[in-house]
Amino acid sequence: MKNVTLKDVAMKAGVSPSTVSRVVSDDSRISEKTKQKVLKVMNELNYYPNSIARSLANKKTDTIGVIMPSYEEDIFMNPFFQEGLRGISLVTGKNSYDILIATNHEGEKDVDVLKRVIKGNRVDGIILTRSNEKDESIKYLRESNFPFVLIGSCLEYDDIPSVDNDNEKASYELTSLLIKKGRKKIAFIGGELHSVVIKNRFEGYKKALNDNNIKFNHEYLISDKFSEESGYKLTDKLLKLNDIPDSIIVADDLMSLGAMKKIKEEKYKVPKDIMLASFNNSILAKYSNPSITSIDINSVQLGKRACEKLFNILNNNKKLENNKEIVEYKIIERDSTKII
Repeated sequence: MKNVTLKDVAMKAGVSPSTVSRVVSDDSRISEKTKQKVLKVMNELNYYPNSIARSLANKKTDTIGVIMPSYEEDIFMNPFFQEGLRGISLVTGKNSYDILIATNHEGEKDVDVLKRVIKGNRVDGIILTRSNEKDESIKYLRESNFPFVLIGSCLEYDDIPSVDNDNEKASYELTSLLIKKGRKKIAFIGGELHSVVIKNRFEGYKKALNDNNIKFNHEYLISDKFSEESGYKLTDKLLKLNDIPDSIIVADDLMSLGAMKKIKEEKYKVPKDIMLASFNNSILAKYSNPSITSIDINSVQLGKRACEKLFNILNNNKKLENNKEIVEYKIIERDSTKII
């Protein structure tokens, strides 16, 4: 079957190839009557403009870049990223945009991913899905004046367009819930401590302990990568302490599955011996046995609002979007913290 070309469309429509090209790029110099005639022929011939040619004509790619964490992590197992992407796709779909998911190649830093995508003119804007202390990616994007929105928070700059939860407050409330249930030996399992979201959640945890006159035990703060395996290994370390915790807060539902598995292997009962609470309120927490108390951070809404902010920036409303937007959260209590 012969591929339909721009020249084929021009010939059938009775216009020049340059006119078809201008219709593709939505050039205002083309009359509405001519535009509709060409579009009708394109539809009849099933002609789809080459995306590269179209982007050169429009100086647009019609693509949003979503920068995901390091290749070392199995990010597509993590419901937070799945739900965040779902929220982003709800907005890109309405705007007839595609999504380019970019992750690290081996040996690359996060900022290298950005440089590769931006210098290759592959996207119109970027959504970052996490941030670290002294984040090189954010610094590069600001200096490049490239449109972007952060899902998360930035410690160094106040003018970053971002969407986040109040993670410190959420962690404070989750820790306070365990304290109200009589637990005082509360451990905290986190992802990498240079991650801003983990720092904020740790601060909320520590503040709740302090406000309830519970001394912070450094042995109870333990961290690694966001994975089920890490949750398992870190819980193993906690259960080998001389004074094991009576409750554990885990920074992520995927990690909490590993924690639950290890607790049960060691014949401890949840929640009687050890209470377990987590973040993200994914299907993993809901259908765990026992089900896990978790904070619903509204991941779909985080992705959706981040993408809506980015489109506002792309549509020259940048000044309106250089702010931090807070999305509501709620604690969903389940069996892992309920004693009948």
